[in-house]
Amino acid sequence: MTLLKSFEDLDYSEALESNKEAQDWLESNNRRFGQLINGKFVTVKNAKLIESLNPSTSELLAHIEIANSEQLESAVKSARKAQPSWEKLGGHGRAKALYALARLMQKHARIISVLETLDNGKPIRESRDIDIPLAIRHFYHHAGWAQLQEKDFSSYQSIGVVAQIVPWNFPLLMLSWKIAPALAMGNTIVFKAAEQTPITAMFFAQLCNEAGIPPGVINMINGDGVIGAELAAHKGVDKVAFTGSTAVGQSIRKSTAGQGKKLTLELGGKSAFIVFEDADLDAAVEGLVDSIWFNQGEVCCAGSRLLVQAEVAKELHLKIKRRIKQLRLGKPLDKSTDLGSLVSKTQFNRVSEMVQEGLNHGGEIYQACDIDEKGNYYPPTLITDVDSSHPLVQEEIFGPVLVSMTFRTQSEAVELANNSRYGLAASVWSENINRAMDVAPKVKAGVIWINCHNQFDASCGFGGVRESGFGREGGKEGLYEYLKPIGLKLPDKTSLISASLKPKDNVIDRTLKFYIGGKQVRPDGGHSLATFNADGTHAVYVGSGNRKDIRNAVSAASKASSWGSQSGHARAQVIYFIAENLSVRESEWIQRLVSLCGVSKKQAKVEFDQSISRLFSYAAWADKYDGAVHSAPYRGVTMALPEPIGVLSQIAPEETPLLSTISLIAPAIAMGNRVVLIPSERFASVALELVQVFETSDVPGGVINIVSGNKRELAEQLAGHAEVDAMWCWANQETVASIETISATDLKRLWVHHDGDRDWLDPEQGESSEFLRNATEVKNIWTPYGD
Repeated sequence: MTLLKSFEDLDYSEALESNKEAQDWLESNNRRFGQLINGKFVTVKNAKLIESLNPSTSELLAHIEIANSEQLESAVKSARKAQPSWEKLGGHGRAKALYALARLMQKHARIISVLETLDNGKPIRESRDIDIPLAIRHFYHHAGWAQLQEKDFSSYQSIGVVAQIVPWNFPLLMLSWKIAPALAMGNTIVFKAAEQTPITAMFFAQLCNEAGIPPGVINMINGDGVIGAELAAHKGVDKVAFTGSTAVGQSIRKSTAGQGKKLTLELGGKSAFIVFEDADLDAAVEGLVDSIWFNQGEVCCAGSRLLVQAEVAKELHLKIKRRIKQLRLGKPLDKSTDLGSLVSKTQFNRVSEMVQEGLNHGGEIYQACDIDEKGNYYPPTLITDVDSSHPLVQEEIFGPVLVSMTFRTQSEAVELANNSRYGLAASVWSENINRAMDVAPKVKAGVIWINCHNQFDASCGFGGVRESGFGREGGKEGLYEYLKPIGLKLPDKTSLISASLKPKDNVIDRTLKFYIGGKQVRPDGGHSLATFNADGTHAVYVGSGNRKDIRNAVSAASKASSWGSQSGHARAQVIYFIAENLSVRESEWIQRLVSLCGVSKKQAKVEFDQSISRLFSYAAWADKYDGAVHSAPYRGVTMALPEPIGVLSQIAPEETPLLSTISLIAPAIAMGNRVVLIPSERFASVALELVQVFETSDVPGGVINIVSGNKRELAEQLAGHAEVDAMWCWANQETVASIETISATDLKRLWVHHDGDRDWLDPEQGESSEFLRNATEVKNIWTPYGD
């Protein structure tokens, strides 16, 4: 009878995974770990220590030494010294090293899984069946890219020394996401694990030596947020790749401002889980289990906002309550456990307090079982009867808490999904593929799952928009984050604007107007600036913009959103018209370039011809810059779709004014963006004279907007504007540092350069897919098929 009752009640007995091998390994290291620097493990007797605890039992796993500044400096120097030879090893040599790491991880998969569960508190089934296999997959996949690098990325080179900082929710998986592509592309690494979960990183460090990774190629330091901040800001680092909270991401953006570092930020999320009335509700419930109760809800892309069509909301909520009652909450090493411990007492308290404080604003709570504070077990939770402004709807809880709202129409669902400062991921649940494929592109997020959630693979890019960060990890698009174009120049320290130019003759006042919303408009402040020819004679006056002019230009660009939904063919026609109307004024433009820039007619003609060619190139790309279908190992297709970013502000460089202006505007509008351009200060008249060409080329109002004036002042206004989605900037170091600092508030996507960093006449530097990549966001849409 007891057996039959257990069978009927699905009452599982304990099935504990043995942790003996893991505990023996910890003992063999005296339960103390220092740093891996230049291929050697470094420990210091009087080092400050962090206790790494098993969150479900509070058992001490190991003492972790906090790296000091001298050790950090040594790690960066070791990486710098090792980088040239690692890059010169070639793709095949690096592929073999990555393959060796993958094989060793497979060999030790069981002990790694147990260590991960002991340190993090997640169920052993998730460590064993999801995290560790996917981590291994990343090393295999990127071994392949290393082998192919010299053919597929022949015009790119490694960045150099990369700082990588990961969170505690997927310790080894995040490590693999970061280290594998960076190594494959020839970079060397200083890696910092989360202070709460460093154990598997230390196991991996030992595998690095066993795999024969050359000294200095991978350096691993431990510590708290202070050492992480010091690593990110270190001037010897060329790139920072960070995964963690939005607040820390903003801090890193500020601390690295002006240093010329490349930056990838994968930050917080509040992902929408959208269920339509025609969805398979039972499948949606299982999707929620995989979404918000997977890994105890400690997942940045967890579907923590349930948006359900009103007609089926009551039925779905009942199904959810019945299902979470069946989830097993308990010992992480029990193979029958569905939810383990939150990572720490601190995180447990944070989740508890957020929920309690949130309920003060309303809402009805349902929890599957009682809270078990002793083991940091927080029960599966459903909160209903809330609106879109509720704190629990807007703020990331990072625990197993689902918050549900209803909607009536498809458009309302999209509006609610986008009513968030985050934009990491979302899922759409409907048996109507037309509806699903219509909604997916409209949701502002980097990853969209259709009738599934939390699907990942090394072949597919992952990353967000808005305050969920920028940059991608995984897939081919993730490799570009660890590469830079060959041939870029170091910053030019000399000023490109002559302060000694003075008018030499009296001329009739001619002031070029701004171009805003398809019209020529006067500056709001009524002020103008003189521009001069190369010989010092007066050329023309241009308007001097202010904050209101920028506000008007951005507003006009925002209203022109229909440009992004036009077909690539339609956008191409407009760009061809620009080229056509510019070409009929060849002699006028050549003479203008001769007078303004002091170049010969031959040089001016080369710049003009290149400008026409560049317009033709980006018109051609407008309907040919396609996405890709990734071959992820699941029954379905993952479509990587390049989408326009939105309102794109551009700060133009101070050289080859016609060509550089065309080289910025053309790829941006070809990809469906709307542009607010701040032209070169010295050659502002070039961009403003182009207005006559735009007006005769069927450019819709608001697609191109031009405001001249002080570059730094106007750039700072754009960097702080909430409706500007991204910025391209060519300026001096002070201006770059300023906009990087200001943009940290809303984590605007930036592509920044120093004036003079490239030869705009060189097609490899002035015209390439690099411009198209920076004019688009890649959205990965996962679409399963079959019964």
